Amino acid sequence: MRILVIEDDRKAARLLADGLQEERFIVDVAHSGEAGDEMASVNDYDVILLDWVLPDKAGIVVCRNLRERGISTPILMLTARDSLEDRVTGLNTGADDYLTKPFGFSELLARIHALLRRSDLTRSVVLRVADLTLDPLSHLVTRGGVHISLTPKEYAILEVLMRHAGEVVSRASLAERVWAAEPEVLTNLLDVHVSHLRRKIDAERSPQLLHTVRGGLSA
Repeated sequence: MRILVIEDDRKAARLLADGLQEERFIVDVAHSGEAGDEMASVNDYDVILLDWVLPDKAGIVVCRNLRERGISTPILMLTARDSLEDRVTGLNTGADDYLTKPFGFSELLARIHALLRRSDLTRSVVLRVADLTLDPLSHLVTRGGVHISLTPKEYAILEVLMRHAGEVVSRASLAERVWAAEPEVLTNLLDVHVSHLRRKIDAERSPQLLHTVRGGLSA
């Protein structure tokens, strides 16, 4: 499952991204309304977490623009505004749910899962590459019918590669998607996780499914 966080407070965005990644979500982060609007328009997301107050374009405007363009991704509005009028405004603009800051991470997760259950996106197709399968809903990974236990980071890397099966995913892009941080700082860490993942997926199995190619990785 892939989530877009649109939040200008970089510390808050980092905490959200870290927590969601530990829950095995793939997380993209935008720090402005314009960037979030563009990312939501060109990528497929399962849920969008949208801050109301942004420096360039209010979250409420981003929400309205996305709905006007026919983008139906569930939107959870995050805001310090707690009046009934504000909540009604947010929902009437096209938000699917509304969470007032400060909030507990467990409540945020519950709201996200509720949106996923209500969304048609919950009928996600199980990802398959040869005899390797990944179920985005249950997070179950198997190869040849045998369950493979993965860490959250290993799972996130594998999901990105399987969603782009047959394509080359650059190491920088992969690091950015999995850690939502400066990719050049994380490529060595990425290599360690990929090495562990390769041992779990490909060790003593044929054919080999994870490939390091010039410019990146592929599945």
